[in-house]
Amino acid sequence: MRKAFQIKTALLFAFALLTATVTFAQDKKPASPHDSTTAVVAGSTIKIKYGSPYVKGRKILGELVPFDKVWRAGADSATSITTSKAIKVEGKALPAGRYAFFVIPSKSGEWTIIFDKNPKQWGAYTYKESNDQLRVTVKGKTSPKQESLTYTIGKGGFSLKWDTFEVPVAIK
Repeated sequence: MRKAFQIKTALLFAFALLTATVTFAQDKKPASPHDSTTAVVAGSTIKIKYGSPYVKGRKILGELVPFDKVWRAGADSATSITTSKAIKVEGKALPAGRYAFFVIPSKSGEWTIIFDKNPKQWGAYTYKESNDQLRVTVKGKTSPKQESLTYTIGKGGFSLKWDTFEVPVAIK
């Protein structure tokens, strides 16, 4: 009888511990919350899904985001961009579809913009240039300090904004 009581007590304790763990885990905010934005540009519905990291006092360009290396343009999984219709990005054709979105920043302020045919990737670890659907180059610019990475979509395209930089990409 005493053994049965000990087993019931142990099971009750384990259940309470599991319940408390699940409850508290749901209250924790992720370090890089996932976000998305959608708008119509040039007659096409554009949707961008991304992880939004914070600056948190770190040096972003040249350190956290190294120059001359492919970056996933967000946190966690590669940022993805979906376009419902064919569009022109910086004057070059991009067919309708869903793409992983990568960038390569340079010290000169130019950014290589990459639309990759494999939209489901973790970071840029498996990125292969042979999977590029489109590459264009844009000029980045400075912008007011922004703690979290965000994407905005306007009538002329979209922008990646973070820390003190902005990367505008024209769509027609």
